[in-house]
Amino acid sequence: MVQRLLHFLDASPVNFLAAKNIASELEQAGYRHFDPREALGEIKAGDKLYVTKNDSSIYAFHIGRKPMAEAGFKMICAHCDSPTFRIKPNAEMLCEGGIVKLNTEVYGGPIMSTWFDRPLTIAGRVIVRGEDALNPKTLLLHVKRPLLQISNLAIHFNRQVNDGVKLSRQKDMLPILGIVTSELEKGNLLMNVICTKLGISQEEILDFDLYLADATPACTFGVHNEFISSGRLDDLSMCFAGLEAMIATETVDATKVLAIFDNEETGSQTKQGAGSPFLSMMLKRIALAQSGSEEAYYQAVERAFMISADNAHAWHPNYSEKYDPTNHPVLGGGPVIKFNAAQKYASDAVSAAVFAEICREAGVPSQRFVNHSDVAGGSTLGNILASSIPLRGVDMGNAILAMHSCRETGSTVDHVFAVKAFTQFFK
Repeated sequence: MVQRLLHFLDASPVNFLAAKNIASELEQAGYRHFDPREALGEIKAGDKLYVTKNDSSIYAFHIGRKPMAEAGFKMICAHCDSPTFRIKPNAEMLCEGGIVKLNTEVYGGPIMSTWFDRPLTIAGRVIVRGEDALNPKTLLLHVKRPLLQISNLAIHFNRQVNDGVKLSRQKDMLPILGIVTSELEKGNLLMNVICTKLGISQEEILDFDLYLADATPACTFGVHNEFISSGRLDDLSMCFAGLEAMIATETVDATKVLAIFDNEETGSQTKQGAGSPFLSMMLKRIALAQSGSEEAYYQAVERAFMISADNAHAWHPNYSEKYDPTNHPVLGGGPVIKFNAAQKYASDAVSAAVFAEICREAGVPSQRFVNHSDVAGGSTLGNILASSIPLRGVDMGNAILAMHSCRETGSTVDHVFAVKAFTQFFK
């Protein structure tokens, strides 16, 4: 089970590839792709379908034995984007000695220093000319080798580097791509890589969404291989756990939903984010197809339950003062239920009790997380989604260290626990 997660992490360096890989797994499990531009048609118990938005978010539905108006739906939601660096247009910057660096901008909130001096690559999508201007073609790109590096300044020129240095996003975080060896390569180094990889010409390319990614494979470590080291554990590990549970469970009374959103790291306010009405529109279409009445959708919402699955902060043995004294989850301690008095999380006593009981039934331990009262925390999907669909739900996630680092650390047994809990929930 953990090896499947590691493979998924390596194959999914960006949101677009994560959505593609999830779609591939769903299709192998009998889910059919639905084009939301078409009529939904007849829906019957046991049907499996999925839709995508912007090639970067994906929503799967396993229709229950009973209409949604009677049994509601069970939803697990997560997000497939992670903090990184986006390659800007006109990115190549020619320097002395023919060295080419790329102009980038920060996506989300990465721990920038963790990106230094490690092999990086590029991944994303390239848009090429299609049959007409409104319908260009999308090609996915993943260069599966070390291609770039963001190099540190030597300590001899920066004696205070170990005392803490403020980093400039525009100056310090630009990766080195290569050295031009001919006049033809000037201004074309990146495009040559793209064209060679995709087998296309520069004239076909209209634009791209390309990002930096760690080129080092995901792995386990520790005396007992009890830890996972990888980029993008937040939140691809939760995406994959939800996918595993979705595929593993049969048709039940309630409709099962897996919603993988994009752009959580930048606020979710996009057509493919949790703040979009797209998911509620799809659920409404399903309810209408079953009953012919819009009222069925509103009944379904009142009978539904949502698990907002986004990783939590594990207790760090070097920084215990940063954590709440009585609510600090540990690696290997099971899924973490997250609480916040300012309502940044969807959890309340009722929804937390529901999820804790699901964990108990699955034979899985659970933990609680509350921020240290003097340390501000982040927010996640649950409340953003609940602002458009007023769902009863819980915010949870597996505990990890170094959240938003280029490489984060999780627990192998926690992944197993999450899959078991999610499977029990869908049952």
